[in-house]
Amino acid sequence: MDSAFVEKVTSTRMFTDRLAVVAGAGRSGLAAAHLLHRLGAAVRIVDANENLTESVLEGLGPKAQLMTGPFCEEQFAGADVIVISPGIPVRRIKPFIGDLPERRIISELELAVWFADEPKIAVTGTNGKTTTAALMEHILQESGRTVFAGANYGTPLSEYIVNRGQADVLVLEVSSFQLQNCRLFRPQAAILLNISANHLDYHEDMDEYVAAKLKIFERQSREELAILPADMKDRLDPASFTRAEVKWFDGTAFPEQPNLPGKHNRYNIEAAWLALEKIGLTRDEFEAGLKTFKGKPHRIQNIGIVNGVRFIDDSKGTNLDAVRAALNSFEGPIRLLLGGVFKGGDVSELITVMEGKVVEVGLFGAGREHFEPALKDSFKISWHENLEKAVRTLFANSSAGETILLSPGTASFDAYTGYAARGDDFKRIMEELS
Repeated sequence: MDSAFVEKVTSTRMFTDRLAVVAGAGRSGLAAAHLLHRLGAAVRIVDANENLTESVLEGLGPKAQLMTGPFCEEQFAGADVIVISPGIPVRRIKPFIGDLPERRIISELELAVWFADEPKIAVTGTNGKTTTAALMEHILQESGRTVFAGANYGTPLSEYIVNRGQADVLVLEVSSFQLQNCRLFRPQAAILLNISANHLDYHEDMDEYVAAKLKIFERQSREELAILPADMKDRLDPASFTRAEVKWFDGTAFPEQPNLPGKHNRYNIEAAWLALEKIGLTRDEFEAGLKTFKGKPHRIQNIGIVNGVRFIDDSKGTNLDAVRAALNSFEGPIRLLLGGVFKGGDVSELITVMEGKVVEVGLFGAGREHFEPALKDSFKISWHENLEKAVRTLFANSSAGETILLSPGTASFDAYTGYAARGDDFKRIMEELS
């Protein structure tokens, strides 16, 4: 980003004498707060966590406020704009915002893109977002271009703006949470990888979830590109949600890559190619970067072999469609680890892909009531109070040539701070077994 442009943005002071309420004091919320402060706003941070201290207000000026505890009218009183963090549904704050127009409730991503004029590639979908974004980041860097990659994963875009970043291209992984509260977001190339049941603990139903995902295309013009999965042609009518040029991908443009196994990754690769082609990369540049990409941790990652038993960490597999993709990446025999905070979907739909491949299921932690009734008549199954006990049981039952696959199909927050911590614990257990 041109430094003169950033200086112009931050000197605009478009929120002077305005009160901006930031709901949620996570990384994206604090990034939004700092950008709002640069734009002249008085910032009030509200968060349900009563243990937060005023240290979160550092650098936000003398008018900054922190209000904690359950959301209430007092926290949002007088707001001219509300920036809502991912994970907080708008319906949670609606009872407390009075007559503030809903258009003044925006996501941190929406705030940041107002001030980002670089070419933008955005990717969304139930599964594969982070891998696809990381692949594009790597290939762009290998081609000699400077890249910012972030938004939903890694660095919030507001943080990039505040730090006066300078990149040739922005690669943005975006979630339904962020998109639901975007109105002007307009990427040059936008990718929808797939849609399956997910985040139904956040969205009211699948219709709301799909509508949020499709907002990635809403503001695009005919000069921009919408990239869609061919296996959803019968479900999606692009004319109803975008004016952009449309290209469909079916996973046939590239052969399977050793560093990105599975059919689902062939889809991710082709979608990435269409987006990067749109902004000027050549096929040769793309293929050169593709060959050197190593993948991301906790995403169908081979972490080791103990006594001939292979351990695969797919802790990022937090929904049922991700489990299906992981199972399709390997031959049996597989001993499958499932468990955690269930996010929706029909578990019985896994049976077809599991049959003839999965020889045992180890359930751990929360979610037993969703998995056990659906699977107990088809597979050997056991439940354990934690991941370690489940892994040790499956390993004791396994033989050389088999695979122990952690693809839990759930969020991790019943026992861990996130999927990465769950994956790290899985690796620790494996190392102790060796």
